[in-house]
Amino acid sequence: MTPIAVRRWAWIHKWSSLVCTVFMLLLCVTGLPLIYHHEIDHALGNAIEAPQMAAGTPMASLDKVIAAGKALYPDKMAMYLSQEADDPKIWFLTMGDNPTDEKFKSIAVDARTAKVLGEPSFEGSFLGVMFHLHVDLYAGLWGKLFLGLMGLLLVMAIISGVVLYAPFMRKLDFGEVRRERGPRVKWLDLHNMLGIVTLTWALVVGATGMINTWADLLLKYWQYTEMAEMVAPYKGLPPPTQLGSMQQSLEHAVAAEPGMKIGFVAFPGTPFTSPHHYGIFMRGNEALTSRLYKPVLIDAQTTQITDRRQLPWYLTGLLISQPLHFGDYGGPWMQFLWAALDVITIFVLGSGLYLWLKRGAPAPARAAAAAAKEEQQQVPA
Repeated sequence: MTPIAVRRWAWIHKWSSLVCTVFMLLLCVTGLPLIYHHEIDHALGNAIEAPQMAAGTPMASLDKVIAAGKALYPDKMAMYLSQEADDPKIWFLTMGDNPTDEKFKSIAVDARTAKVLGEPSFEGSFLGVMFHLHVDLYAGLWGKLFLGLMGLLLVMAIISGVVLYAPFMRKLDFGEVRRERGPRVKWLDLHNMLGIVTLTWALVVGATGMINTWADLLLKYWQYTEMAEMVAPYKGLPPPTQLGSMQQSLEHAVAAEPGMKIGFVAFPGTPFTSPHHYGIFMRGNEALTSRLYKPVLIDAQTTQITDRRQLPWYLTGLLISQPLHFGDYGGPWMQFLWAALDVITIFVLGSGLYLWLKRGAPAPARAAAAAAKEEQQQVPA
């Protein structure tokens, strides 16, 4: 690689890094507690737990679960119904004034007794603040797209950093830290070494984080294409005045998809379904397939299945990217690994910012360019 090429790559690395570093530091700092959100919720006393009961206690009808929520908020309508993948003892019922109410109420209902256990308080909590700063900067879709752009710049910074690493480290052993050359050179060597060590993880987390910021756009595209096809026979019909049994609807969906479990339910009028349907999203049983959903549309009056199909490739890719980004699919050891790599990445980002602030000393670009020039001179004509 010629010195001119090195300088070009160095320009890309410098500016892509400088623009995204502060935001990447914010994402790493806010992402750290989100890795342990379940544990933090329990430690803060915010987690809602179901009482212990004898094994094999039968589950209550979903109609009773919904009725419990309506008894608490009689003027609101049900929006969504869901369960944690590892805790089927609690149903979380979302209720609002309309199908897209952003000020909804979340209610935890015991899945066996249909009794209200409490109302989870997420908005305004510590984890709620960390989540919004990490996902959208409290700016909605535009905040997500902005962070997606920062993720793209991070990927560019990583790739350009790898390109510069080869000529710069040609005459150094891997992991060598030259302490005798002064603090800036020491920080530069640590920055390079830890950057290479975390290379694959940073690329995976950066790329999947960027993909996650497109979730709203991908969902809207799905709604206007495949979902529109699934509900086309009901176009122009008036919404139902009375809804059928949710329990019967669920039983029909489970019978149609044996070996799958319920992921979540969308009530008529919400973005995941139509004004005429229950949208029952089934999920698999394995570690990977538990994150992949299959929509089953149920006529909200007759409780009969009207359509069911696999999600398109772009939504499947989105769903796969989420556990890869958060590292929450491999148990405590995976959480620890993700947290450790997150802390190292904070150091890499911080050291890169320090090196730029101390840029009066020889820059890495000039060192890399000098190494490339020397290598060229050694090649016989």
